[in-house]
Amino acid sequence: MMNGPLTSVIIIFLNAEKFIQQAIESVFAQTYTDWELLLVDDGSTDKSTEIALSYADQHPAKVRYLEHMGHKNRGMSASRNLGIRHAQGNYIAFLDADDVWLPNKLDEQVAILVSQPEAGMVLGAIEWWYSWTGDPKDLNRDRVALPSTPLNTLAKPPTLLPSLLRHETVSAISSLVRRRVIEEVGGFEESFEGMYEDQAFLAKVYLKAPVFVANACWYRWRKHQGSCCAIAVSTGQHGSRRLTFLNWVEEYLSRRGIKDKELWSVLEEQRRRYRHPRLSFLSEHAQYLAGRMKGLLRRISRRILPVPARRWLWARWHGGAYCPPVGWVRLGSLRRVMPISRKWGFDRGLPIDRYYIERFLSAHAADIRGRVLEIQDNTYTRKFGGDRVTRSDVLHAVEGNPKATIVADLTCADHLPSRTFDCVILTQTLQFIYDVHAALKTLYRILKPRGVLFVTCPGISQISRNDFDRWGDYWRFTALSAQRMLETVFPAANVRVEAYGNVLAATAFLQGLAAQELRPTELDYSDPDYQVLITVRAVKPDVPPPL
Repeated sequence: MMNGPLTSVIIIFLNAEKFIQQAIESVFAQTYTDWELLLVDDGSTDKSTEIALSYADQHPAKVRYLEHMGHKNRGMSASRNLGIRHAQGNYIAFLDADDVWLPNKLDEQVAILVSQPEAGMVLGAIEWWYSWTGDPKDLNRDRVALPSTPLNTLAKPPTLLPSLLRHETVSAISSLVRRRVIEEVGGFEESFEGMYEDQAFLAKVYLKAPVFVANACWYRWRKHQGSCCAIAVSTGQHGSRRLTFLNWVEEYLSRRGIKDKELWSVLEEQRRRYRHPRLSFLSEHAQYLAGRMKGLLRRISRRILPVPARRWLWARWHGGAYCPPVGWVRLGSLRRVMPISRKWGFDRGLPIDRYYIERFLSAHAADIRGRVLEIQDNTYTRKFGGDRVTRSDVLHAVEGNPKATIVADLTCADHLPSRTFDCVILTQTLQFIYDVHAALKTLYRILKPRGVLFVTCPGISQISRNDFDRWGDYWRFTALSAQRMLETVFPAANVRVEAYGNVLAATAFLQGLAAQELRPTELDYSDPDYQVLITVRAVKPDVPPPL
């Protein structure tokens, strides 16, 4: 963008003959061309007035010279407001007479405001410029101070104000502002004549309009002993002026009824620091000593503690998980190639997969009602259905099960009546059925409309040789495969799949440990990468689609 909306550039100056020409030339060097320059004289007594007038005479179409009545010294805020009153541009930028811009400053900032119509201001980084002296000791001192907020984002009010209160490096001089926003906030506070006028102005803008915070640096802030900030620090006035600014912020927030808790907390913290500087110094010194002690303890631990102990302490300190280094893993009773039990934990207590099955069915116990069909026995029907069950049936694939009321192979069970059951409980069965799709079609058919099918199937599990020889053991499932499989029969919106387990539960289950041998928190933690059990709740619609 070489041109666009007219941008007014305001340079205020007071006895700046040493640097003002370089500041003005950095404006003329801009790649953006639609600008006007207002040179506001705050009562200079040196040659800077003459320099400013010469530019206004040579470039009357681009440069104007302004001064207060009677060539008075009114301060930085009043001088900026004078420039704002005479500015004709839709956008306004500020440049101090001892600083300079980089050539693409206006070009890129105008482009941002054009592309971000909601933004009232664009703010960039500032370069602390020491190398201007040419002194070899200053050549490597330059550094860029980035805003301590997320970059290349639009910050809504009052997001940036707490950061402004904590850090003093942000300045309005690096910004480009819409004229209407400046008028809405009333310009600069003229009670601030030499310090914190930028911060007071920014505080008002931050409370009023969204601000785009860019990660680019367009402004070089010349560091020298004659600047207002350097003089205030050297004369010991900085602390009192900062407290004045903080008190002004408190009054400003109170007048506008701002209730933001974080903002008030930061403000009170900063005010305490400057109201009680000795106490603040002692507190910060104590924090410094604590940090040094922490570093000392860290160095001692490196010398006397083994690596695993240090890593364990580090993990505990930072709230992370301890990971023992190679060679320090202790397998204990699990260092074996044969499992502790081949009976899934039945011989030690409640198997881990059964713990998950019961947790699943308990959460949906209200669906176990009416006429219920369960596979092999009706243990879960009785345990979770209770009085809601009017009739309990047990299905078994072959003759010989005294608990069975129905003998049928689900893959070819045309003799089972359709729309019969309110609920079917099918736990740990699908892995033994080769033609899973045929079995699911049967289950869908025999359910009543709005009937519920509960399915559980293994994800990570041992294979039982006895079951393998008798029934076959064909499948292991994941949550995704179970979802896709059930959706071939039931409407997708009526299928809900969940996975239970984690690496510890999977290891314990493969070893044949019982649920009682793990803590509830260890069992209940869910890690989708270690799916021990897959559960499905599928509901038949009121008007089933044709099979």
